[in-house]
Amino acid sequence: MRWENLTDSDHARAADPALFSADAVTTRTIDTPEFRGITFHEVRARSILNRVPGASRMPFEWTVNPYRGCSHACVYCFARKTHSYLDLDTGLGFDSQIVVKVNAPELLRRQLASRRWQGEHVAMGTNVDCYQRAEGRYRLMPGIIEALTERANPFSILTKGTLILRDLDLLTRAARVTDVGISVSVGFTDADLWRTVEPGTPAPERRLDVVRTLTEHGIGCGVLMAPVIPFLGDEPAQLRATVRAIAASGATSVTPLVLHLRPGAREWFMTWLGQHHPHLVRRYERLYADGAYAPKWYQRRITGQVHALAQEYGIGPTRPGMPRRLAEPEPAGPVTDDPVQLSLM
Repeated sequence: MRWENLTDSDHARAADPALFSADAVTTRTIDTPEFRGITFHEVRARSILNRVPGASRMPFEWTVNPYRGCSHACVYCFARKTHSYLDLDTGLGFDSQIVVKVNAPELLRRQLASRRWQGEHVAMGTNVDCYQRAEGRYRLMPGIIEALTERANPFSILTKGTLILRDLDLLTRAARVTDVGISVSVGFTDADLWRTVEPGTPAPERRLDVVRTLTEHGIGCGVLMAPVIPFLGDEPAQLRATVRAIAASGATSVTPLVLHLRPGAREWFMTWLGQHHPHLVRRYERLYADGAYAPKWYQRRITGQVHALAQEYGIGPTRPGMPRRLAEPEPAGPVTDDPVQLSLM
């Protein structure tokens, strides 16, 4: 996309800063095909480094999230619930009401310079995708990566967005001075499933092209095979096709994660399921009867199948120096309703 020639034929107005926990808010709509139907809430945030609740159970302690809401519109995204904290809708509102922390780079640079900051690993893309469509317009990630690079601060990025390749030079530069972990999320390669369940994302094969390009430029890239969707993407032939494609991309690792359905995401996903696959509704109600996560036996079965396929196709271990934080979560995934987990954007 070419953004530099775009002009705002927009309607900008002030909104309540208190609602967004920010110093100022401008609500903006932009009349271009790429953003039709999307409203941006531009905020000047008060903080950008977020400490993760329950960090002792997580593979990372600090995150940076320059956006809230996500135009990728994945029907299963657990982060939908967070929109309710802003009095915004967790369904279509999550997909189309995007909060943009326009001061994220300058704020991060200031917080990294604080004497209290100890240089801990920073994870990005764990809530909503930092390379979603809005990033093409607002260009927050280059400044964020530069701020981390200046401090040689280790970081990792999880994304479904091909826009990350725009910042390839910056990532290469960062990898020379600190640990940089990149993971791309590809749960399946079925085109029909992708079009309905992840309608705003790049196609799976385009995401695997990202893995291939990063690897060719010396930046090891793992794949978070997530979500594996029960009864729709978990047949042995489907798992094999996905792992085979991941291996062909040159991924350093593959980590499966079964679909989880927390409040907010659960209601939206089950509505989608009833519209597209009504015969599966009762099966899902039984499988997820005990909470947000599929039963432990099911998670272990999927994990075992994927790991066996990865070995068969020769997907190697994580490259030396790459943080385990996003590359290798616990193999079986969570089996209780922990309050925090990796987002499946």
